[in-house]
Amino acid sequence: MSPSAESYLNPQILARIQGLALRARLIVEGYVSGVHRSPFHGFSIEFAEHREYAPGDDLRYVDWKVFGRTDKFYLKQYEEETNLICNLLLDTSESMSYRSDEAALSKLEYAKCVAAALSYLVLHQQDSIGLATFDREIRALVRPSSNPSQLKQVLHLLEESGGQSKTETGPIFHNLAERFRKRGIVIVLSDLFDDVPSMLAGLKHFRHKRHEVVLFHVLDPAELEFPFRRVTMFEGLEDLPKVLADPPSLRKAYLKEFHAYIRQLKQGCRMHRIDYVQMRTDQSFDVALSAYLASRGGRLRT
Repeated sequence: MSPSAESYLNPQILARIQGLALRARLIVEGYVSGVHRSPFHGFSIEFAEHREYAPGDDLRYVDWKVFGRTDKFYLKQYEEETNLICNLLLDTSESMSYRSDEAALSKLEYAKCVAAALSYLVLHQQDSIGLATFDREIRALVRPSSNPSQLKQVLHLLEESGGQSKTETGPIFHNLAERFRKRGIVIVLSDLFDDVPSMLAGLKHFRHKRHEVVLFHVLDPAELEFPFRRVTMFEGLEDLPKVLADPPSLRKAYLKEFHAYIRQLKQGCRMHRIDYVQMRTDQSFDVALSAYLASRGGRLRT
């Protein structure tokens, strides 16, 4: 029996399928099959102003709080609500290639699948998608476009992406913030293994330019749980040395440091009004997508 659409949200099943385009389409089919209306509907940038209701207007945009105060119907209007620009920033540094035994896909493979699925969804809404890949420098940049042919270009770049360098997010984000002239949504897919203050300063630059920013923090379950039991040779990535260690003696200190890093990152995101979504590479793709879209939907409703 062939898998159902929803089963393609499982990374273990998807890992057996060759080709990013097919993987992305199956993720989208699995996700959208349980959604009664387009998941990106109302994907507006920012509330702009009210205007009076006119016959035929969509009642979903009626501001009921204003109606309660004035007994008149007013609609919320949003800037750029019909012309979304979404820029995906994909970290292709060496640490993203890590995959533990508990995960079917590496962090980079997982992030590519999410990026490809988001590209499908945005272009299906006839909005614009762009893509930048980076490690210590910007490796490739596809300018945003809503042309249907854009998907082929984005998928090709995703297929070809994969670096051997360390990450330097701060300078990269500052650079891209100056390049992205038109306001939109910036979605970062990365394990975010970098200096947190420098990284947050770069992300703040996007907010200063009035972009919305979403962090998809892609992590392997082993990085979150440190399940190692025997004496292990840990191979350093991104110019770090190999280390022979006894994991049980290190686990408590490792988890303390790792959780402190996560707290610092989350606090910085809250301070700068950046959406933070943690993604585990052993979890279904709808967990990440639903968390993000639910967060957006709740913010737009308020």
